[in-house]
Amino acid sequence: YGKILPKEILEIPKLGCINVHGSLLPKYRGAAPIQWSVINGDKVTGITTMMMDVGMDTGDMLEKYEVEIDDDDTYGTLYEKLKVTGGKAIVKTLDKIAEGIITRTKQGEDFTMAPMIEKEMGEIDWNKSSKEIRNLIRGFNPMPGAYSYVGEERIKIWTAELTDQVVEEAVPEEE
Repeated sequence: YGKILPKEILEIPKLGCINVHGSLLPKYRGAAPIQWSVINGDKVTGITTMMMDVGMDTGDMLEKYEVEIDDDDTYGTLYEKLKVTGGKAIVKTLDKIAEGIITRTKQGEDFTMAPMIEKEMGEIDWNKSSKEIRNLIRGFNPMPGAYSYVGEERIKIWTAELTDQVVEEAVPEEE
């Protein structure tokens, strides 16, 4: 969502507001936790249900559910997995709240941020490792799309595979 709700709105519900967040907080607070978990090559992420407050994903954590990130997951496929887990997580969280057995856990000061993804961040830096390039491509698929240039033409790259095959640089022949 990427927006902070004002305090006046958050204080309307008697029991507070609950958020379903796409990471294992306090890792990846912010607007793009799913993309950053793929871009950074994480093997596990998840869903955290949390109490909302006036900060950016700073409220007390309620429940956490881990989800494995497969080597071929993209932002899109991981979003679909987390969507299903998130639906189950909010139901379980609400049940525990209704039963009076929920535990609130403060996040503390040890956290990482997941800033909003901008299209320009998808330009491939060919000086990075092949793994970093592949993770960027996966993290920007299906949107906004990783890209590079062939001459003046901008091309989008949707998938990449790692290989052990070595490609030798083209060396111009001597005349």
